[in-house]
Amino acid sequence: MGKEIKLSLESFLLSETDEKGIIRYANEEFCEVSGFKLDELVGKPHNIVRHKDMPKAAFEELWKTVKSGKPWKGFVKNATKSGDYYWVFATVFPFTSCDGSKGYISCRRIASRNEIEKYENIYKNMK
Repeated sequence: MGKEIKLSLESFLLSETDEKGIIRYANEEFCEVSGFKLDELVGKPHNIVRHKDMPKAAFEELWKTVKSGKPWKGFVKNATKSGDYYWVFATVFPFTSCDGSKGYISCRRIASRNEIEKYENIYKNMK
């Protein structure tokens, strides 16, 4: 099942994907926490870090929101390369870069114990 990796209050995980969710960039802290090297992430679907406990419905809402041009905020349980996991509060922003390509920036910070417990219960009841 893996153990929980706890982020620090200063943690800030950042990644960028294209419109299809393919990773174009991840900051050093994202790589450290996830256990993946940057070259293992770039070109892969962002769901490489999706934990099996996360319901598909949560991500359907995320995609519906960001594809409409609005930012999405929510709590996510991610998996590490080694099988451990970590919880984050994520904000995903749609953007258009200077070359006209579209994509998404995801910024993540620590989730509180109360938030984690709340969303573990919510996600158990979602499909």
